[in-house]
Amino acid sequence: MTRKIVLVEDEASIRQFTKINLEREGFKVIEAETGEIGVEKIRENNPEIVILDIMLPGIDGYEVCKIVRKEFPKIGIIMLTAKAQDVDKIMGLESGTDDYMVKPFNPKELVLRIQSLIRRLDSSVKNKDEIVNGPFKLNRYSRTFFKNDKEIELTPTELSIINLFIANPGKAFSRNELLDLTWGPDYVGESKIVDVNIRRIRAKIEDDPSHPEYLETVWGIGYRWKEK
Repeated sequence: MTRKIVLVEDEASIRQFTKINLEREGFKVIEAETGEIGVEKIRENNPEIVILDIMLPGIDGYEVCKIVRKEFPKIGIIMLTAKAQDVDKIMGLESGTDDYMVKPFNPKELVLRIQSLIRRLDSSVKNKDEIVNGPFKLNRYSRTFFKNDKEIELTPTELSIINLFIANPGKAFSRNELLDLTWGPDYVGESKIVDVNIRRIRAKIEDDPSHPEYLETVWGIGYRWKEK
């Protein structure tokens, strides 16, 4: 099956270079040069992956990400930025992106990031069972997650993290373990991506995210799902 990628990038040279390299790897790439066109192309094509620049004419990448997350929560999103400041990375992660890369980037590394994200998208389909833990229910086949029978929309990365925790209640995972198991052992980004995703998950599942009842911090180690 050919995977579809919508590439939203206003710089034509970067867009064409990225498209050529991705098509060599067998992906079908749909181009968009503005945020508005990007949203339109995503709605038309329903891709598995969106590669999204932050600085775009019209609506910027952050806003596009928020729109896509609301309408297509299971699409994988990788954000591109020419800025290396932590605040830009964190803003991108907070808006719902699964990963980020700083320009200029190695196209081979981008391919590895895409493949890692696709594995996250596909991993839950291999197990058709359902896990129930307290008020939560995770259906690995449909890739849906519920609290008190109300569905909670999770990104592919958030779903992978929840799957790890809820299948291993009481086990403390270090940040490095979560990076290896979720983003893959070849991931070269920063470990703060784990903390941002944990914060996003808590905001969705906890009654009081500042005092988490389910997804606990294990000081000096990482995080664990509290056994009930």
